[in-house]
Amino acid sequence: MGKVTLLFAGKSYDTNVQSVRENQIVIFDGPYSKYCRMVVAGIEHTQSGYNYRLIDPETAEEHSADLIRPLRDKFGIGHYYDDEHPEFMDAAEVAALRTRANALKAEQEAVRRAAAEDAERLRTIGAERLRQIVPDDAVAVIIGEQHESECDPYTDYFGSRIVRTVILGFSTHTRDLFPEMRKAAARFEGTAHLAERNAEYEHREKYSMGHGYYLGTHRYSGWQVSKESCRDKEGVIKRFAVVAGNPENVCIENPAPAPQTAAPETVADARVEIVEYSAKSIAVFGDTKPLRGTLRDLNRLFRAYLTHDGTRCAGWIFSKRREQEVRSALAAYLK
Repeated sequence: MGKVTLLFAGKSYDTNVQSVRENQIVIFDGPYSKYCRMVVAGIEHTQSGYNYRLIDPETAEEHSADLIRPLRDKFGIGHYYDDEHPEFMDAAEVAALRTRANALKAEQEAVRRAAAEDAERLRTIGAERLRQIVPDDAVAVIIGEQHESECDPYTDYFGSRIVRTVILGFSTHTRDLFPEMRKAAARFEGTAHLAERNAEYEHREKYSMGHGYYLGTHRYSGWQVSKESCRDKEGVIKRFAVVAGNPENVCIENPAPAPQTAAPETVADARVEIVEYSAKSIAVFGDTKPLRGTLRDLNRLFRAYLTHDGTRCAGWIFSKRREQEVRSALAAYLK
């Protein structure tokens, strides 16, 4: 039970033999060049051998290890100790560090417990909300997910985390159809730009290590629209109850058309500019707020972050095929 063999290192260790003492400094050599010092704050002998309680003096975060190897045997990721010149921390300092670690652990547990209670509250609210709006024959959900990049090119790591999920619609089939996704994307401001028919937004990655079918401008950041199969209505409720607990995360209705109102007096003073934005699109920049009714009627695509004259600004995107129509509608306001 206490025998550990590291094949690539070509070494075997008996974990029933204590390797370090309390208050001794050990080194953790981790992935992506992570390197930190820890102190042994406690030792426990179990059926599988010795287990060591380790605390990081800098952060007071607690870790555990059942194998700490001599530094002379260093090979790969792991915990090591200097068996030739062992280093120890003062017992009083370790006691204070242990108190800090216990307080931090209690604080983290309180946060975890509060998060779990909040999630349960949202789950109850969301389940009731979904039970009323999910069609009985729904087998999939179209969702928008906001990704935050965690890429680190220096360590060749590429990944992201999802910071928000929004329900955009329900589907009675599990086929990945981009027109269906684009229609759903138009229902939420964060994904509205993906409603444009653009081949560059369409990603087909149904292969090993791929990310499925989705609409998006970037793999590791920004909003993405995809479809997730949930088998049936109850599966939808179980999977997305927490998400639906926040009403702002449910956007299944198309935006209501803007009411037709008389143009404000300031329209006469509005000045806009039409520029070639890409090989297939044009953009309208300038004082477009008074003209938003006209632009909406032109079946516009508003984007808050465009680039014009080297600066970030808001604007309206149109297909280049509609340039003449746009120019005619805005002729009185062009610079």
